[in-house]
Amino acid sequence: MSYDNWGPGALSAPAKRVLPEVPAERGMVLEDVQSGWVGAVVRIEKSGGMHIVALEDRHGRTKSFQLGFGFLLDGQPVKLLPPAPRANGPVPAGRTASGSVKVAGQRAQVAKASRIWVEGKHDAELVEKVWGDDLRVEGIVVEPLHGVDDLKAAIADFSPGPGRKLGILVDHLVPDSKEWRIAAEAMTLPGAAGNVLIVGHPYVDVWQAIRPKTLGIERWPDIPRGTDWKTGILKAFGWPHSTAEDIGLGWQKLLGAVRSYADLEASMLGRVEEVIDFLTAP
Repeated sequence: MSYDNWGPGALSAPAKRVLPEVPAERGMVLEDVQSGWVGAVVRIEKSGGMHIVALEDRHGRTKSFQLGFGFLLDGQPVKLLPPAPRANGPVPAGRTASGSVKVAGQRAQVAKASRIWVEGKHDAELVEKVWGDDLRVEGIVVEPLHGVDDLKAAIADFSPGPGRKLGILVDHLVPDSKEWRIAAEAMTLPGAAGNVLIVGHPYVDVWQAIRPKTLGIERWPDIPRGTDWKTGILKAFGWPHSTAEDIGLGWQKLLGAVRSYADLEASMLGRVEEVIDFLTAP
């Protein structure tokens, strides 16, 4: 199955060609389409909730741009992503687990009306572990939905609007899936456009958003159709898998291996950052 077309936005809109997603790397030569600035990547950092790339031209001058769309690589348009995750390791001093600059003495804000919704408890725990510091500074609360079958009704009850927005992260949001149809229908609600953002990752379960190398494996095991996916994964690992408690303990082992954003797949990172940007934009 191809995942080239999954992503954010009002899902009822006509499908558009999706640009290649390329992680920024030092030395990569890029052109900013809007300004025409051409330079090599000399620095990538995250500040104020945004990833910034500094490009140095042939005269030694540098200019900074926000990662995302609007770049040419070898003459071809691309979407520029944060650097590809490297090795598992501790969070650098002065940084949060998401890679943001840690603000000394910053207290958590009172919770705002806007919310991030995720499908379940495990999704919420993963988002909290990596982005929790950032979200407390912004006053954004993460809430589990426990499934999206009644997503349209849940959004209607929430009554989104300016200053009361929803960012929703959905598992297995790929074209023509059940989740895709549910999300598209939800976006037809009055008030959803501009106030609700539904994005998703292509994985069957959020567990797969953890990079296999983080767990010391080459790839996630293939689970036969008809087998509960979480149960099958734990069985393949040789871990207890017979009860709900076994599932919960297995997840805690997996979550314990995650130390920072570098331990997650880029597709998960990009979607969560997109939701945070949407909810915190002026």
